Amino acid sequence: MYHILVVDDEVRIRSIIKKYAEFEGHTVTEAGDGMEAVLLCRANTYDVIIMDIMMPELDGFSACREIRKVSQTPIIMLSARGEEYDKINGFELGIDDYVMKPFSPKELMLRIGAIMKRVSAPLQSDAGKPQNIVEEMDGGGLRADITARLVYIDGERVDMSPKEYDLFFYLLANRNIALSREKLICEVWGYDFYGDARTLDTHIKLLRKSLGRYSKYIVTLRGVGYRFEGE
Repeated sequence: MYHILVVDDEVRIRSIIKKYAEFEGHTVTEAGDGMEAVLLCRANTYDVIIMDIMMPELDGFSACREIRKVSQTPIIMLSARGEEYDKINGFELGIDDYVMKPFSPKELMLRIGAIMKRVSAPLQSDAGKPQNIVEEMDGGGLRADITARLVYIDGERVDMSPKEYDLFFYLLANRNIALSREKLICEVWGYDFYGDARTLDTHIKLLRKSLGRYSKYIVTLRGVGYRFEGE
């Protein structure tokens, strides 16, 4: 089971999350603001962090920025606001997921499980590692080393968030196939679809930004989802 740090200035929210988390066997530590969360993360290790955005002392974005200096612990951001700017800002800071308030505690637990399943996936031994699989497009202008999870554009390495890599490599592996939003969220995020396609759309926007002129390969299928086109 996991040790979860719950950061929210609302006691009621922390209490709800703690109740459901402990019911599933997890251990919960609470923090009432971003500053307390940063101090806790500097002194302790957690499996996952659930953090609100709007808090006194230090808001969630600032706290995430400080935590990322010392830890890569998965972070799920909570927010009562649905502005796209908030999501983009959070994902660029390195959060792993974004959940809108009010939220379903059951869904939150599923998201925690999905994130931890990905993070704790056992690494292959050297003997069992496949040879590097490299995909090249536009005469090598866009190069993806799938085994090493590296992307190069015109010879320059591109830094992406973990979820951008996941999404890009899944699209690449399923090129020329129409993929619904539901399919992408289930496969890339690893949990059942709950109707919030905005998280996917935000990541597509970030991925297109990372790919620059090669973003042309990601085609929007209106009312359906997306397709990665390429030879």
